[in-house]
Amino acid sequence: MPLVIADDVVRATHFSESEFKTELAVFLFQKNKLTLGQASKLAEMGQFEFQHLLASRKIPVHYDLQDYKDDMKTLKDMGLL
Repeated sequence: MPLVIADDVVRATHFSESEFKTELAVFLFQKNKLTLGQASKLAEMGQFEFQHLLASRKIPVHYDLQDYKDDMKTLKDMGLL
């Protein structure tokens, strides 16, 4: 679903379009509304780059037991374990 934000709203923040997307992604990630993958996609960054941004702002990455299990399954499915 495309989301259209009026140009005057974006201009009021004094952010570029890219900065606006990044700030929105950080906010939604911090509020547990987006996963790391979803937030990095919204910010148009790779996950590693987005994690670095979060770290620079002292925002912890959410990583729970289910995330670990999912990652282990992915690695097994890829034949890396």
